[in-house]
Amino acid sequence: MKITSPEFSDNGALPAKFTADGQGVNPTIDIEGIPEGAKSLVLIMDDPDAVSGNFTHWVVYDIPVETKIREDSIPGNQGINTAGELDYVSPMPPSGTHRYIFKVYAIDRKLGLPEGAKRRDVEQAMQGHVLGQAELTGLYKRSR
Repeated sequence: MKITSPEFSDNGALPAKFTADGQGVNPTIDIEGIPEGAKSLVLIMDDPDAVSGNFTHWVVYDIPVETKIREDSIPGNQGINTAGELDYVSPMPPSGTHRYIFKVYAIDRKLGLPEGAKRRDVEQAMQGHVLGQAELTGLYKRSR
């Protein structure tokens, strides 16, 4: 599996449009090589450089098997992010350059969890059902 975005390259600059300094919407994610037998996708977006440790910006599960997650969309059920919300938390690093890692997983079933599941519950439900995975990293530093 491979994921890319038309808006930024892997380890390239995440455009401000997708951050708190812009429109704060999620970028388009293109997905290639989804394994046969996949019944759903999961997307988790993290900032491992957050001051308080890893910050989960977005959790989406039971995404239909498609080759594109569209900009400014809610492609499946949303889980709780680190801010305690059901939403895409747009990047807003307090200092320095942070990495924003988009991870997509192909799952051999729908997870069937209710909207608002915690990340750990999503990850537990995925165990033993991941057919493939890929990640894409965008870098962002605020200009002040």
